[in-house]
Amino acid sequence: MNENTPQQASHYELMGGEVGVRALVDRFYDLMDQDPEYSPIRKMHPPSLAEARNKLFWFLSGWMGGPDLYVERFGHPRMRMRHMGFAIGNAERDHWLNCMRRALKDADIDDQMKQQLMQTFGKIADAVRNQPD
Repeated sequence: MNENTPQQASHYELMGGEVGVRALVDRFYDLMDQDPEYSPIRKMHPPSLAEARNKLFWFLSGWMGGPDLYVERFGHPRMRMRHMGFAIGNAERDHWLNCMRRALKDADIDDQMKQQLMQTFGKIADAVRNQPD
């Protein structure tokens, strides 16, 4: 790429950087904590969601093209392996995706980016399933 070619902004930048990604994560976990619809996945977490909020924020930061905070702390995400301790089938996957879809709905980003993110979240969520449905 030469210096005259405009560089495309990362999803991290388009989300508003640290503030935007943190807002998405906080909205996601607020919904999970408050809406009974998401109680099946809420029950997989400890009473305090502080650590889960941080881990998802750190992961999304690097995954979206920002600072690689998760990898700096824990190494490669190995999503499937790190979720093996939880029974995740189609229902749990769908609860997670629906919760994230609602959190993204409130994000200050364009609809095309929301669709792109949901497509990729769908692939990740499907990959961590470990229960036959």
